[in-house]
Amino acid sequence: MGEKRKSSGFLLKQRAFLKLYLITLTEQERLYGLKLLDVLREEFKPFGYRPNHSEVYKALHDLIEDGILTQVKKKKEGMKYQEVVYYRFTEEGYKKAQLYKRQLKAELDRCAALIRKAIEDNFS
Repeated sequence: MGEKRKSSGFLLKQRAFLKLYLITLTEQERLYGLKLLDVLREEFKPFGYRPNHSEVYKALHDLIEDGILTQVKKKKEGMKYQEVVYYRFTEEGYKKAQLYKRQLKAELDRCAALIRKAIEDNFS
């Protein structure tokens, strides 16, 4: 996680995009996996993007492996026996998350410039 994120040279990879949003959603409130998936699907519905279950969980697992997030099991609200896995930052995770977000911001700026150039060159 300490090394600088390398650009693919083209557009941002889906997993990096999802990890960015998962970090931000974790900052806003503690959510469980399926709720995170629902929120992402609702947010991106107007753009025709519907992240699938496996990609969201792979991104969550990457964040766990990177030492950013950890899993916390809690009883589901209103349920007697059902447990839900919530995600929260590890002790050092918040600092690592902020570094990741700064790196991704630079990458998103580069991708946005690439898309702007394509629009200007081809549709002006």
